[in-house]
Amino acid sequence: MQTLTPAPTTETAPAGEGRALAQSLTPLVVDAVVPMAGYYVLTGGFGMGTVAALAWTSVLPAARSLWSVVKDRRLNALATLMLVVNAIGLAMSAVTGDARLMLAKDSAGSGMIGAAVLVSVLAGRPMMTAGLKPWITKGGDLAKTAAWERLMRGSVRFRRAERRFSLVWGAVLLAESVSRVVAAYTLPAHTVVWLGNVLAGAAVVLAIVVTGPLAVDPMEKMVAAEAEKGHEVP
Repeated sequence: MQTLTPAPTTETAPAGEGRALAQSLTPLVVDAVVPMAGYYVLTGGFGMGTVAALAWTSVLPAARSLWSVVKDRRLNALATLMLVVNAIGLAMSAVTGDARLMLAKDSAGSGMIGAAVLVSVLAGRPMMTAGLKPWITKGGDLAKTAAWERLMRGSVRFRRAERRFSLVWGAVLLAESVSRVVAAYTLPAHTVVWLGNVLAGAAVVLAIVVTGPLAVDPMEKMVAAEAEKGHEVP
């Protein structure tokens, strides 16, 4: 009687992509959607003042950044910068009574991150790679991870695409920061709370759309091809 060996499942890659997508969306939900909803609940439902509501809703993003560092038990440049930005935001919330300044500090955070990302590219250590690699390698697929490492060592084209990814994100984050500062000092606070998230979301969509053909798609193809080569029997 012939023993049937189960064929490799095709669900591994989608599952890996799903995990990578969930990891990518978690900061967006925690740092943007939840604080925004909390602000309107505190001000509209509990009658809390604007400054106090902004201060309380700044706690969760800071706690998430700290937890990500504690959980991973290591510091990467992007996680460290996010933690510092959120800590500064909390300190400003405790000291200042200026609602516009507190709204502007969120845009200052994205501006600092954008600038740091651009500097990291110039330094040869693109910060956005920490988030890009799990996506390209489908959540840490062993063959694709090994292919990534080989390409990083031996492919100039691959490293250029990696740098382009961070360059686009850095530029978009800087532009988004400027637009949110302008909004913070020209529009009512209740408007800026939701508009800031709209601008942030638009920036994310723009960066994803632009980096797709410029970096992500070619890198995925190169990693897939390199992984296939690694499976070939000599």
